[in-house]
Amino acid sequence: QVQLVDSGGGLVQAGGSLRLSCAASGRTFSSYDMAWFRQAPGKEREFVAAINWSGRTTFYAGSVKVRFTISRDNAKNTLYLQMNSLKPEDTAVYRCAAGPTSGDYALATTYRYWGQGTQVTVSS
Repeated sequence: QVQLVDSGGGLVQAGGSLRLSCAASGRTFSSYDMAWFRQAPGKEREFVAAINWSGRTTFYAGSVKVRFTISRDNAKNTLYLQMNSLKPEDTAVYRCAAGPTSGDYALATTYRYWGQGTQVTVSS
């Protein structure tokens, strides 16, 4: 098993940038596919981005493509989400996730381990 600790959330103005981090424990980090999900109050959980074990393949939700960049540093056991051109509708709790088995990258059920969540608030 692995433990995920996500961080980096905060309050920013629309158009600003923020970088989220997800620190993972365990020596098998590089073997896991990773993803970011978000959930706003009263809304369903939403897929944001995913990255395969090597970091060479990425996937994005249409709402964040171009603006957001997912990356990973396997040597540091850390996942990142660089968020640029932030909009008020990006406001949500963001959680990182890891999954050792294959599946639909955009489905939460694909991922076994989850971070505690970090709040991102974008003001207009």
